[in-house]
Parts: sequence; C-alpha cells; structure tokens
Amino acid sequence: MCAANFAIKSSTMLLWPIIVIPLIIFLLGNKRYRWIYILYKTLPRDCITAYRYIKLNWRITSFVKNKDTVPSVFSRLVDKHPEKILFHFEDQTWSFSQIEEYSNQIAHYFKSKGYRKDDTVGLMLENRPEYVGTWLGLSKIGVITALINTNLVADPLIHCLTVIKCKGFIYGRDFSKVVRDISGALNGLEIFELGTIDKPLIPAAIDISHEIPNQPAAKLPEVAGINPRDKLLYIFTSGTTGLPKAAVISHTRYMYAAVGIYSLADLSPADTMYNPLPLYHTAGGMLAVGLGVIFGLSVALRRKFSASNYWSDCQKYHCNLSNYIGEICRYLLAVHNPGTYVEHPVKKMFGNGLRPQIWETFVNTFHVERVYEFYGSTEGNTNIINVDNTIGAVGFVPRYASLVVPVILLKCDDDSGEPIRDDNGFCIRCVPNEPGILVGKVDQKHAHTEFAGYADKQATEKKLLRNVFKPNDLYFNTGDVLVQDELGYFYFKDRTGDTFRWKGENVATCEVEAVISDVAELKDAVVYGVQIPGTEGRAGMAAIVDSDKSLDLHKLTKGLRARLPGYAVPMFMRITDEVPMTGTFKLQKSNLQKEGYNYERIKDRLYFFEAKNGEYLQLTKELYEDIIGGRLRL
Repeated sequence: MCAANFAIKSSTMLLWPIIVIPLIIFLLGNKRYRWIYILYKTLPRDCITAYRYIKLNWRITSFVKNKDTVPSVFSRLVDKHPEKILFHFEDQTWSFSQIEEYSNQIAHYFKSKGYRKDDTVGLMLENRPEYVGTWLGLSKIGVITALINTNLVADPLIHCLTVIKCKGFIYGRDFSKVVRDISGALNGLEIFELGTIDKPLIPAAIDISHEIPNQPAAKLPEVAGINPRDKLLYIFTSGTTGLPKAAVISHTRYMYAAVGIYSLADLSPADTMYNPLPLYHTAGGMLAVGLGVIFGLSVALRRKFSASNYWSDCQKYHCNLSNYIGEICRYLLAVHNPGTYVEHPVKKMFGNGLRPQIWETFVNTFHVERVYEFYGSTEGNTNIINVDNTIGAVGFVPRYASLVVPVILLKCDDDSGEPIRDDNGFCIRCVPNEPGILVGKVDQKHAHTEFAGYADKQATEKKLLRNVFKPNDLYFNTGDVLVQDELGYFYFKDRTGDTFRWKGENVATCEVEAVISDVAELKDAVVYGVQIPGTEGRAGMAAIVDSDKSLDLHKLTKGLRARLPGYAVPMFMRITDEVPMTGTFKLQKSNLQKEGYNYERIKDRLYFFEAKNGEYLQLTKELYEDIIGGRLRL
C-alpha cells in the first residue's frame, strides 16, 4: 500500500506541471489575468485534492476489478485482525470476528426460514452493534435490508414496509408499541423482535434474540454468488414530494461512500470513529460504519445523540475522528460552559449543515483541527467535500475542471425551482456567484456518476433531467439551490420543491398536508418550511383554511402526533379564512412562506407547538420575541 501511494503521489506531482504550465501560457496569451490569480489561489488546494481523488479512484477501481462486495471486503479484514475492536458500545466491545460470527448466524437463521436472494427485510432498531451484524448477515445470502427510520409511525411506517415488498420485519423491543399499532395492516408479514427479555410483546412476533445464538457461526457458500452491483440496502429519503422513497444502495455504492470519506479526509485504519448519528441514515450507517467494515477503523456507537455526553464519549473511547450534522454543532455549543476547556482527542470531524455563523466559534471552542463539510445525498451523484476548512463551503470543483467533475449549477425559476431553458430548449449554466440548481451528469459505468434510483421507477424518473446541454444527455437533479464563487467553492442556499429539512430529517410537505386534510376533515391546508434564528434548516408551518370556524385544534393535534414522526409535526400553525390560489387553482405557498410566523404582520390566528406538553399555544408577542431572540430552546 505504501509503495502504491508513493507511485500515485509521484505521478500526480509529475502530471500537474504538464497541465498547469501550458494553461498559464494560454491564459497569458489571451489576457485572462484574473484566471491566473484564481489559479494562484487554488492550485495548492487542487493539487492536494487531486492526489487524494486519484487514490479514491484507485481504491474503488481495485474493489470493482476484484468483484468485491461488502461481505467479501469485511471478511478480509476479519482474517487480517480478528481480535481488533470494530465497535465500542456503552460498556461492550465487539471485535471484527464477533461481528463476523454474529452476521453468519443471522445468515444461517434466515436461510433456514426460506429467505433467498433479492428478498427484502425491514430493520427498525436503535444504534447498536447488532444493527450492522444483522444487515451484514442478510447480505451474505443476498437479502436486501431496508433501514427504517425509528421515528416513523402509522401510515409512513406501513408505506416503507410495503413499497419495497418486505417479506420480513425485524424490530427492536423499544418499538413494540409502534409495530403493534400497525400489525393489522402488515398482511401476513413475518415479524421478528430483537432484544427481548422474557418473550416478545407482540404474540405473533418471533423471538430472534434467543434463536440466533443457536445458529452455526461458519461462513456460507452464498457469499460467492453475490454481485457488486446487487442491491445491499434500501435507505429511505424524502424527495420533493410524497412519502419516503427507498433509495437503492448497491454494494459498489456503499463501498464508494466509504472510500470517498476515507480518501478525501485522509484517514487511516488506526483512527477511531465516534458516531452518535442514527444508523438508518447515510451519514451514520454508510459513511461512519463503512469506515469500519470497509477500511478497518474502530467505531464507537451511541444509542442516541447526547450533547452532554458527546465529548466525554470521545474521551472514553479515544476517538480522534467524529461526525456531525448542523444541529449537533449547535447543541454542543449550547451546553458548553463559556470559558472552559473541553478535553478530548478529536482532531477531524466530517458532516454537513455546519452554519457559517457558528463555524469559527465551534472550531475554536472545541479545538478541532479539521472540519470536512460535505454536500451529498443518499441516492445522488453530486457529492462534493470541503477539504481545506474554508468557512461555509460545502465543497468545491475547480472551474477549469468542470468537464472532469460534471457537477454543475443551472439557472432556475425562483418560485418553481425548475431549470430555465434557452431558445433551443437547453439549460443554461450559472455564472460565478449566481444561485442555481445543482445537477450531476449520470454515467452508469462509473461508481461516482451512477444513479441507481429508487425502488419506485416513477420516483426515479422524476429526479432525472434530459436534454440538458445536448440531445439525450442525462443529469441527476438534486432539487437544491447552491452558489459557486470564482474560486470554485460551493455554498448551500436553499432547497427547492415541496420538502424541507428539520432536526436532521427531511420532511415532505405533501405527506403532512395529507394528514392535516384527513384529520381536519378535508380542509384546505398548505405546509412549508420557515426559518428560526439560530437553528438549522427550516421548521414546519401549516396554514389551514377555516372559514366556518369549525376546526378542532385539539383533535388535529392528537391526529398529527399519532400519524407523523415528531420532526414532521408543524411547529407553527396559521388559521386563516382563505389561502391565495394560482391561476391553475393550486394553493400558493411563496407569499405565506415569506410572511412566516411574523406576529407583527399577520392578522390570522397563529399557534406554536409546545413539544414538552404536546399542545399548540396561541402565539403571543412575548412568545414570538422569545423564539426569534433565541431564548426558547427548540
């Protein structure tokens, strides 16, 4: 490996003068003096990243050439260091060999139950080593695991289990009530309870905790028949409309995600990763865990994020690497005692959503040497990363390298978010500092440009743009508006379409609107995201038409809490006599979103959801000022 890295680095250093010197001569000859300045400012950054990017491609090419899958790569790590700790969890440690044996037992058990390649099993479990051992074991017989968001209840949960045609459903004991509430709609689905003490809380459930230890721990022959392009996981993500969508994660896709972070953040198998993020999401389940199962890092898992225990956990498990979402950074600052020094070994952190306004304060307060802010999506091919601590940037692509890295901003309509096309029907690139919708060219031949889509083919088609710059070309549409400056740095601006992000989760407005309409007896309602000072993303707000004053707010609140995950329950409610319509009789959101919950401008009745008591309180001037002044913890 060292010899290979040296060869890559040497070839990179030789390649750059060959490219750069003619480029400078060309720029001078054409009086592009500003471009020479840009080259001067960005060349060190680009050289370092190019070297890491070449290593990234070399690693993923090696995996593809060897026809590797996640189980086969993990098996080599087990052979290399069977007793090395893979997971720290509370007061437990799980070695690589222990996870290997547990996953083999899972595979043997479900094989004996008749599960075969391309069957699907849902998994709803809190963070713990068995979570990874379960989906890894199922993958060894070709079974696809659907990672279910543990916040889901009622209809959204039923939807997730049915849309990908689950044959079985494994859930943790803590979720027994949620599963029992939907059991009548599971239509014969086999259910397995994990973590039982005496017997399952649901009579129809199989006690898997007592079944697995009795299974053989030997390897299975089926592993040899797994293909790198086979489906490994479904990870659910909210797109621009509707209920959660099952994004397809192949073995290659999973490995590429781990390779990307490992290479671009310049990590080592000697690093220890701290992960408090949920394992049903990409950041926790693919990026963090992937560093362990693909590259052999040790990973410390926490059942659920705790701001007060974050740094002490890192100290306890000797973690020099950690991850975050923006909300985590805000919470960590909120509980910090000003003027005190926090002792911990973390040198590098990666994640997304760290706001520019608190970036420098966060880094200085917790003395973190490197922050790798990235932009990407579970299913998308527009993944970029900030490797040089540039405050606020979510990544970069050198403007002279856009042909090599086809991640592009397109001019779009401010209201609809749809790309604007010229007289020939083609899209228009943005100029520097002009906001636009981010797209990535789709090429299924390469791991970094492929788009495997969703289990739902119609949902897949909606994310694709055709005839972008020439006839029949194909691009993935992120639905996000970003800005790129002249140095190539990208900055996140906004999310288009009918979705917003709150508490680290995506919320589809159509889903919330449907529940409101049902519970409130077909009253017109629109849902949108609004910004709250000092918080990440947007909080939900609903405007409900109640011209006859018949809305039962208590009934509505009860229905929302029963049928929506907590993060999707609107934080603000606006009760109005009418909502403006477009010319095609669609409810207008843009003006409502601009007005937000401004107590001083809006004459309609306004309510605020008080999560502690689970009720909507009428928004008063004092409460409004506490919210915008940051005095109310959200």
